[in-house]
Amino acid sequence: MSGADVIDLNEIDDKGVGFQAKTGATGMGLPPVSVQWLEGAGDGATYRATRVQSRTIDLPIEILANDRVELQAQLSRLAIMLAGGCTLVLDEGTGVTWSTEVHRTGGGEYTYGSDTIGEREFSTVLTLTAGDPYFTSSEQQVRYVGGSTATAAFLSSLANVKVAPSQAIGEITLSNSGDAPAYPVWEVTGPGDHFVATSSTGETLKWNGTLTAGQKLVVDTRKGTVVDGTGANRYDLLDTAPRFWTVRPGTSTAVASLLNTTTASRITCSWYPRKWMVV
Repeated sequence: MSGADVIDLNEIDDKGVGFQAKTGATGMGLPPVSVQWLEGAGDGATYRATRVQSRTIDLPIEILANDRVELQAQLSRLAIMLAGGCTLVLDEGTGVTWSTEVHRTGGGEYTYGSDTIGEREFSTVLTLTAGDPYFTSSEQQVRYVGGSTATAAFLSSLANVKVAPSQAIGEITLSNSGDAPAYPVWEVTGPGDHFVATSSTGETLKWNGTLTAGQKLVVDTRKGTVVDGTGANRYDLLDTAPRFWTVRPGTSTAVASLLNTTTASRITCSWYPRKWMVV
């Protein structure tokens, strides 16, 4: 768990004292879903859509301190962290972590004489709710189209094709190591105009504005926002019915293009893989 402070939930195993996550945690698997059905005059119902709901995690923890004063300090530290939102981080031991933002919605109680006697040990179960039901990877994926090869080498997974001196178009290999759709962030650096990003299934995101040399456009598909480098809203220049498409699990391809470019023009696509569950 992390926030302004960081609490390592494996300290007792590693150091002999501190915090420790205990066996019996729940809520790490598939999150709950709400399924919408259309009921007609006939038998049964017709499936319409599924909405993934927030996830609730019950996390048993133990605190082992050197003395009563230290135990009180550790309890105070935990209470302060849980007073606001914090991040639950799971380390796979491979250099990659998976995290989700959580808020305490219950738990934290104890039975005196069983869970603690106020001296060195304390046990409780924390109930945490994650509004985003997915776990997000710490490892960002980045792909490029355009730009001078003298200043930035192309990735091996990118086939960059210069159609004409005034146009940059490239086919990007998108690799999502998670098992849930990931939201790309597009950053376009001018000069150029009429930015288009098309998914492997034909979904199109098109922006009809113009960027001068050095100007930037940032399209965040998760937030559904389109701003320039100053933070000004440029959403009104999107084409009719834009699709803020996602990077599906596995490997797929996308095509990104920009007109009236120079060697300074560049399109950057970045995303963080996401998972339904972690173990």
